[in-house]
Amino acid sequence: MLSLYQQVCRECASLITRRYSTSFSLGIRVFDKPLREPIYGIYGFVRFADEIVDTFHDKDKATLLARFRRDTYLALEEGISLNPVLQAFQEVANRYGIGRDLIDPFLDSMAMDLEFSTYHDGLYKQYIYGSAEVVGLMCLKVFVDGDVAEYDRLKASACALGSAFQKINFLRDIKSDYEERGRVYFPGVDYQHFDCATKREIEADIKADFDHAYTGIKQLPTSARLGVYLAYVYYTKLFQKIKNAPARQVADERIRVPDGKKVYLLASSAVKARFGMM
Repeated sequence: MLSLYQQVCRECASLITRRYSTSFSLGIRVFDKPLREPIYGIYGFVRFADEIVDTFHDKDKATLLARFRRDTYLALEEGISLNPVLQAFQEVANRYGIGRDLIDPFLDSMAMDLEFSTYHDGLYKQYIYGSAEVVGLMCLKVFVDGDVAEYDRLKASACALGSAFQKINFLRDIKSDYEERGRVYFPGVDYQHFDCATKREIEADIKADFDHAYTGIKQLPTSARLGVYLAYVYYTKLFQKIKNAPARQVADERIRVPDGKKVYLLASSAVKARFGMM
């Protein structure tokens, strides 16, 4: 039955999310139930595209990514795919109007990782938009469920939140990005001489993104607000740990929030949301 196939593909996207990201999994679980499968579908799509450029080092990444792009467009056109990740994603994209205006920049940013190892200011902004901000916009399409006015009103805040998350990821992963992939995303930053002044400048930029994003989180539909707020709380906690660490420690080790702490953040965030303390 087609419905069984569709459900199996959605479950694949859910499994991918749980295996790859405990933080996002926790956030998605507190969305209202109708939102969970669509967000899993988006996460599975972006996760696997990212895997192509970050993990398959002994393969022809450019060919794999080009094939993934082509198969994505075929899935969207035909409304079916034998790739479970693309099947789950095309359902979401076609239902919620996630078009090539968002998908193209994302896939373009993945391709940039195959071309560039350092990013000047223009490339950096283009990469942040494609790799993170448009993912926030894809999720926002689901949250507002076709309400164009709401989408337009919350669009800038969604971009700011995606930008903040990605920049924190860059700080957290600065060592592995440099040593394993030869990349430095922050413009003008020399990994070998990463210092406190440079770190503070990056942190000020992230804080500005978070401040902008927070105003939008409070205006999200209640069906999505707690889940997004939880992701925001988790990342602000990670951000605080990074801020408290010396620049050399950030450059030498991956700062993380323990899983037990994530569960505590979920509980405390739920209480704050319940009593209007966000």
